[in-house]
Amino acid sequence: MLLIKKYGNRRLYDTEASRYITLEELARQIRDGIDVQVIDAKTGHDLTQSTLAQIILEGRGAAKLLPVPLLAQLIRMRDDALADFFGRYVTWALEVYLRLRSGGRLLPFDPFVGLSLAPPVLLSRLFSRGEPSPPPAPAADPSPDEEPPSTEAELAQLRRELEDLKRTVAGLT
Repeated sequence: MLLIKKYGNRRLYDTEASRYITLEELARQIRDGIDVQVIDAKTGHDLTQSTLAQIILEGRGAAKLLPVPLLAQLIRMRDDALADFFGRYVTWALEVYLRLRSGGRLLPFDPFVGLSLAPPVLLSRLFSRGEPSPPPAPAADPSPDEEPPSTEAELAQLRRELEDLKRTVAGLT
């Protein structure tokens, strides 16, 4: 494991090569498969997680991909809710992406299982600029003599919902 010391001036010191390195050089070493540990040079506190997050957000431009309202909402979340969101959703999304990329099959999994908020409420909280909208009312069960909706009607409804979602997301950027 490569030990990197981080100084108060944000400089990174590679203890193995006995030289200062840039964030990009550290990222390159990690991409090459080297395990690293980053510690505060003065206190000895482990800074590995925050440094890796910094590499992703700054070094790879990922911060530009996240809309400002989402970032602001994430900052406003309580620490436990934020940890739960990242722990469940981001981990799940990365797993899905990697499986699809490698041609694997997806197993059904809902990252929102067990959350106290229903997904529409959670998502509206994350992506809305104001107060979250209430969850949609559950659909009424059809009466026994009423025909269930046709596949075409269900498809049309899904298309309308998708268009509404696209308009909402477009309004955030």
